Amino acid sequence: MEQLHLDTGALSHAYLLIAEPEAGYAAAQALARAMVCSAPEGQARPCGRCRDCRKAEKGIHPDILTVERLTDDKGKPRREIYVEQIRDIVADAVVVPNEAERKVYIIRFADSMNAAAQNALLKILEEPPRFVSFILVAASPAALLETVRSRCVTLHRNGEDAAPTPQARELAEQYLSFAASGAGISLLSFANENADLSAAEMTEFVAAVRALLTDMLCARLPDMRMSGADMLRLAALMDKAETYLRFNVSTRHVLGLLAVDTIPLPESDSM
Repeated sequence: MEQLHLDTGALSHAYLLIAEPEAGYAAAQALARAMVCSAPEGQARPCGRCRDCRKAEKGIHPDILTVERLTDDKGKPRREIYVEQIRDIVADAVVVPNEAERKVYIIRFADSMNAAAQNALLKILEEPPRFVSFILVAASPAALLETVRSRCVTLHRNGEDAAPTPQARELAEQYLSFAASGAGISLLSFANENADLSAAEMTEFVAAVRALLTDMLCARLPDMRMSGADMLRLAALMDKAETYLRFNVSTRHVLGLLAVDTIPLPESDSM
């Protein structure tokens, strides 16, 4: 069973899972199961034993809701997710969860939402209830509004054709190894040694880190002694790095950001 170590207080309100439909939906379900699991904090989730896990595994948990394309009279999926569907979940999202501590909405084929639907979703992404998380599954994230993408932590489940370059993967593995071991000095050295990376190489590195984090979250790779909460925090940090790169912030400065923000320091050590 895919298990995470999640601190529910550290969860983001929205995740964008970039993947092919079936693999993406399976990963979204695994993340949703972990979110509603009622195992004590610090234990692996989903535990597979609690009432929430058992219901989620059977697909009958009332606090995991899936939105997808409606079907036509012939049973074929329509091309779009319509605004009325999103308005329904926006109205439902303000209602407290039925059984779990968190309510999770999985939006399959999120890239098929029409513009009106995306704008309706944006309103609740901007001011979400504290007990709600959204998981958007999209194979073509470019079809989503930038304002929607920017409010989600991005996870990327790679296919073979989207695998990172060997250099990017090697750098990503080094970075995550230092992050997992809490090696702050090593992270600073890593940033200094790679300060000459081009913007394109840095973008590939960020994508490789995100891909490895997603594989770790989905239990396809060892977790390197890193909790699920830390993985999700680093995924959010990769989003920040990607934003800086888009605004032409230098590689040196972006790596400096990563070196400083990767390991949260105790207040007494942050002088």
